[in-house]
Amino acid sequence: MQAETNVQPAKDAIRPARESRLARIGKELNRSKHYYLLMSPYMIIFFLFTVIPVALSLGLSFFYFNMLEFPRFVGWQNYSRLFLNDDIFMIALKNTLMFAVITGPISYLACFVFAWIINELQPKVRAFMTLIFYAPSISGNVFFIWLIVFSGDSYGYLNGFLMKAGFILEPIQWLVNEKYILPIVMLVQLWLSLGTSFLAFIAGLQTIDRTLIEAGAVDGIKNRWQELWFITLPSMRPQLMFGAVMQITASFAVADISIALAGFPSVNYAAHTVVTHLMDFGTIRFEMGYASAIATVLFFLMIGSNKLTQKLLRKVGE
Repeated sequence: MQAETNVQPAKDAIRPARESRLARIGKELNRSKHYYLLMSPYMIIFFLFTVIPVALSLGLSFFYFNMLEFPRFVGWQNYSRLFLNDDIFMIALKNTLMFAVITGPISYLACFVFAWIINELQPKVRAFMTLIFYAPSISGNVFFIWLIVFSGDSYGYLNGFLMKAGFILEPIQWLVNEKYILPIVMLVQLWLSLGTSFLAFIAGLQTIDRTLIEAGAVDGIKNRWQELWFITLPSMRPQLMFGAVMQITASFAVADISIALAGFPSVNYAAHTVVTHLMDFGTIRFEMGYASAIATVLFFLMIGSNKLTQKLLRKVGE
């Protein structure tokens, strides 16, 4: 009887704590209801057009679906076909990883270096140079000018220059020879890479507190490189992360440039990427289950790359 009287107060003591915790959550939601109300349009749109399609694509990757018949569950068959029987996908995966490893870091560093240099200029000059560097990324299909540069006849700018200088005797088929196609597409991708990340870095450099630099000089920072590593980069972690996500996404999602310059498909699939492979099965062959498997693989590649980038950026300034 004594044990029962001891247990009952303990239960009564736990119940008010639980209720008070729920009450605190309710009060916090009530106090922040205006913020949630303002966020709700974006969150609804994001959930409807991003979260749900990604979840449906992940589920559909385990089905055979040709948009005419009802989806048929096939388990891991799409993935086994993708990695064991699809040689073209392996070429596309290799090309995509080359794009990510080469153009991703180079474009990321180029965005930051140019932003860092331009930030040191006078305001009017800085605004003009920002527009000059940002212009290619907002000019639509301006990359078609490279079709003239790398034209396969003697009227192409590069062939004309090389023939006039005596380096070659006859025109080179730049966009037909598989040896040149992938480097050319990478070059054009790098030319277009100074986009949103570049602007984010410019904005981040403008918001750095100058008193931190003065305090760093007092604490023993002796040159601009130390200032960059210990003050500038740690102060720009949000912009650095945003820029990394944008550049990784752009490097993995190359498709339009490859199709415009090298055709669809390119010669011997020399410029074939995971996204063009996805477009092939999703918009031409309408094998939606297989296309969803390709999209799922690409999604996890991007997630893994972003996680690795976050881990690396945490070490900045250490």
